[in-house]
Amino acid sequence: MADEIKSLDALKDAVAGAASTAAAATSSAGSEAAAPREPMRDALGRAYATGKRKDAIARVWIKPGTGKVTVNGKEINAYFARPVLQMILKQPFQIANVEGQFDVMATVVGGGLSGQAGAVKHGISKALQLYEPSLRPALKAAGFLTRDSRVVERKKYGKRKARRSFQFSKR
Repeated sequence: MADEIKSLDALKDAVAGAASTAAAATSSAGSEAAAPREPMRDALGRAYATGKRKDAIARVWIKPGTGKVTVNGKEINAYFARPVLQMILKQPFQIANVEGQFDVMATVVGGGLSGQAGAVKHGISKALQLYEPSLRPALKAAGFLTRDSRVVERKKYGKRKARRSFQFSKR
């Protein structure tokens, strides 16, 4: 009986020791997470990020420059002709107060123009915070770093569209 009590006490001590070790590891991981972020740039001084919206995927590179924006090899005015879409692309720069300081080169595939503009905006926001981590709080507060997960609902069988039924005829 005494041996069982001693073994239980030893087991409790072992569990307490493991818990304190885990707590120490968690606190050290927490301090690492609180450490300032490092800028992530390639050999050419560019930051790269992928932006997504609906079915569109944008690969975005930013580098210091004069504010030139190129999408799929075309100027922003030629690719996104509607002023609303151009405004969407400029929002991350306005929020971060860095208008005209970065050149953007993006390639976009999939979706329509609206989804592509949202994807490029998402990619620019992510690339900005990778290039200069101090811009992250402003971009995060504006919600530009969060991917908008809304996508078109799929069509179900027995329905005309995703939810719309065929016209009902009583007779």
